[in-house]
Amino acid sequence: MLTNLDFYQDNRQKLMALLPDNSAVIVPSGEEKIRNRDVEFPFRAESDFIYLTGFEEPDSVLVLLKKENVESCLFVRPKDLEQETWQGRRLGVDNAPDYLAINSAYSIDALDDAILPLLENIESVYVSFSQSQDFLGSIHGWIYELKQKVRQGIDAPKKICDLDTCLHEMRVIKSEVEIQFLRKAAAISVQGHLAAMKAVQSSQFEFQVQAALESEYLRAGSPRVAFNSIVASGENACILHYTENRSAIQPNELVLVDSGAEWQGYAGDITTTFPASGRFSEAQAQLYSLVLAAQQAAIEAIKPKVAYDAVHQASVNVLTAGLLELGILHGELETLISEECYKRFFMHGTGHWLGMDVHDVGEYKQNQKWRSLKKGMVVTVEPGLYISAEHDDVDKKWHNIGIRIEDDILVTATGREVLTLGLPRTVAEIETWMSQESK
Repeated sequence: MLTNLDFYQDNRQKLMALLPDNSAVIVPSGEEKIRNRDVEFPFRAESDFIYLTGFEEPDSVLVLLKKENVESCLFVRPKDLEQETWQGRRLGVDNAPDYLAINSAYSIDALDDAILPLLENIESVYVSFSQSQDFLGSIHGWIYELKQKVRQGIDAPKKICDLDTCLHEMRVIKSEVEIQFLRKAAAISVQGHLAAMKAVQSSQFEFQVQAALESEYLRAGSPRVAFNSIVASGENACILHYTENRSAIQPNELVLVDSGAEWQGYAGDITTTFPASGRFSEAQAQLYSLVLAAQQAAIEAIKPKVAYDAVHQASVNVLTAGLLELGILHGELETLISEECYKRFFMHGTGHWLGMDVHDVGEYKQNQKWRSLKKGMVVTVEPGLYISAEHDDVDKKWHNIGIRIEDDILVTATGREVLTLGLPRTVAEIETWMSQESK
């Protein structure tokens, strides 16, 4: 049996309580995709589907109905001995109701016929406009079929509504169960980053550091990475989403690792930056300490009722002042900030929502204003500086230094909780830790 069945049932009940009577929700798990020939990409169910079921088989569709009562129906792949011999076990129609605490189950092969009576006399159908585009055509077809039954006294749905408005806002505020999942994902991610730091001094290539990182995730029970790991040495660290991880690591370079483990569908997301040799150069240490100060200022800004953008502004203020002091930027501080001159070297935001998706769902602005932080939100804090050799107007001692420092932060009733504690963060802590691990 799945654990935490009450959690998934509660999610369904809370969602349907937000919707009007005579409404239906349709959430697919997704389909397997071919990588090449007859080899599939590893399958991971859509996050909305996991959030409402805890189930991760492909070719499944959840239908929730709000009529006199709330009912849950699940379409799944039928049991098939030959297919299961080749491809793996299936839950099957008969097992689904008890295993998943669902009212009824049907074969996915019967979807087009079996869903029609479920949608009879439904006023509104809710589906994710951002994640279920492929299903909109099917819904239009089902509505057309039901419209042919008007002489039988059957009404077809009149509205197709965006489920994201309700469901994704639910996902922004994490429950206690979700917070425990996120703590575990964070803890595994920390251990993976420590393994990467330990491995770098005996590694010739970025992929060897990646191997140490991700093998630790697997050892700790994480089924997969939450996103493609970044292991970027030297100038590669100035590429924000570098994922090739194939370059040779030079001893005088910094290595930036941006990676997170997944646990029960929830993501960790950490970035560490450390010297391949175990010791920072003076220039590396100066820039690293500046990014760390910016991150600490941003973390300190996090508490309920603070505008989301205030966290970013806290890091911007520290970074711009530091770049001015180091002679990388020139001018008046207020002007440099207002004209966003820092964006040459810090071109992304300071963080994002974190949850089932590493860049999790939910609005950042409401009524065109930055929303306020609330208890139960989880955000990342990840300021950075990236000075490539292409910045030919900057002293060469700063060239090809890319630094990002990222932690996962839970907003609490009175402030914040750093979920990703346990990593050496200051220059001194990193050098001391790496020197001990190399012995």
